[in-house]
Amino acid sequence: MRLLTTIALLSLLALLTAPPLCAQVTFGPSGEEGEPLRRQQWRVPSPDTDIAAHALLFRPAGAGPFRLAVIAHASTQNGLRRAQMPQPEYRALAAYLVARGFAVLVPERLGHGATGGRYVEDQGGCDEADYARSGRVTAEEIRLALEHLRKQDFIRKDAAIVIGHSAGGWGALALADADPKAISAIAVFAPGRGGHANDEPNRICAPHTLLAAAAEFGKAARIPVTWLVAANDSYFAPAFSQKLVDAFRGSGGKAEFRSLPAVGSEGHWMIETEAGVKAASGELARAVNQRGPMATKKSWDHR
Repeated sequence: MRLLTTIALLSLLALLTAPPLCAQVTFGPSGEEGEPLRRQQWRVPSPDTDIAAHALLFRPAGAGPFRLAVIAHASTQNGLRRAQMPQPEYRALAAYLVARGFAVLVPERLGHGATGGRYVEDQGGCDEADYARSGRVTAEEIRLALEHLRKQDFIRKDAAIVIGHSAGGWGALALADADPKAISAIAVFAPGRGGHANDEPNRICAPHTLLAAAAEFGKAARIPVTWLVAANDSYFAPAFSQKLVDAFRGSGGKAEFRSLPAVGSEGHWMIETEAGVKAASGELARAVNQRGPMATKKSWDHR
């Protein structure tokens, strides 16, 4: 009898302390605006309906409506590094875009930092790497955040842009099949997955699988892509990035590729710095001025 009583009490305790099955997940601003650039914490949808992804929003003065820019951050296969990742901000890039009239959203994806949750964009190990799947999942995370912001009164419903960095750029490439009226242009900085395999510079995990996935993304692409990489990028060096661009284009994607001058000690992180944004400003200006399907008729190649 005592055992049954104990089991009953433990069961009741578990019931009382368990989170509610229908816990309300709320989206939208979660703090006051601050400086600089009207910086504000937001919560946006994620693929896990029980988790709101953390995000930062920056915007110009006034009521808008503003064009929207979404910045998709880099990632890592290392779970500890992901958990410890500070909230992505890209402040220099955000300032560049706000000065040009954009509201800028920087969403943190599942499995990273304060957002937490399961890492849904896992690419798998080298032998069984599925870069196409991981890119599509990342694209879906970007899309969910973008669509939520497009519902806000201060955001225009058309001509958004997506800027992706590394794994975030890889997801942005997978998103190039979206409606060109909703997203007018995509800019990517050293997009890819599997770089620095085993933490070794200039070593890529399953490069042929990555190339095949780039071709798969290009086949469905409808949005023009500006593809940028620094000369001293040791994750996806310009020579290999050119192969990725060729694969993307070869199946129908439209892309302008440019290798930029070396920035800092590791060019892969250039877009996180003021110097990197300055080095890329000319190409970024052309990308943000893309206005949809007409811009896809021609592609350029700067080496």
